[in-house]
Amino acid sequence: MTNSILQNVLLACILQAGSTFFCATATAQNTSEIGIGLGATNYRGEVSPELQLQNSRPALTAFYRKDVSVPITLRGGLMAGFLRADDGNVNGVNGGVPPLQGYRQTNTKGGVLEASVVVEYNFMDYHYRTDKVHFTPYLFAGIAGFYANTTTVTNNSALTSSFKQDGSMLGLAIPAGAGLKYALSQHINLGLEVGVRKTFTDQLDHLGEQDPLLVNPHDQDWYYYSGVSLSYTFFKIRCPDLYKKNKKLLK
Repeated sequence: MTNSILQNVLLACILQAGSTFFCATATAQNTSEIGIGLGATNYRGEVSPELQLQNSRPALTAFYRKDVSVPITLRGGLMAGFLRADDGNVNGVNGGVPPLQGYRQTNTKGGVLEASVVVEYNFMDYHYRTDKVHFTPYLFAGIAGFYANTTTVTNNSALTSSFKQDGSMLGLAIPAGAGLKYALSQHINLGLEVGVRKTFTDQLDHLGEQDPLLVNPHDQDWYYYSGVSLSYTFFKIRCPDLYKKNKKLLK
């Protein structure tokens, strides 16, 4: 009997929390956004074991946002950018190139195309337009599919046979990160975002299956996107059911 009561109370609490989370404001406007962005892509893997700003390359993005509730937004996006890394950019303990990278002398060049769907959690009611300064920080996470085409070469002639590789691949990634949206006007929005993409492959640079003394076969590759964006908001004001059922009230 006690367990049954506890289960019912727990279920009621979950339903109430879900209702609050997804339907925070019954009068919220039905809004969507379409936008474009300019930023930079970066890569972390065998040729760049840590994120290095000098490897950043230009990227473009286009996206569509749809508000599900006050805190929750769904976003679909396309991104295209370049990837670049060089063993010569890696700094060792004494500031020079580490012995491993100095011996390999590899560099990777290429590009990546991405299609993603993410969920954004907004910390503030972004479409409550009475605020003088109107913005919200947000977190996002989702899933993405990507197409990468890269070429890796080495300046060490002794490694040319195994370290000169090129090709393309399709893969899945987990995008996640944080951003900030600021309303420049009722319809125009400025965005700033930084995000990581965790892949499930060690072959973005084609260096996942070489001599274990020269590569790390236990660490998968990542790529990043950071940038600014401009978007346009579309508003749709929902007509209350009272007026839908009796249109004479609108006259």
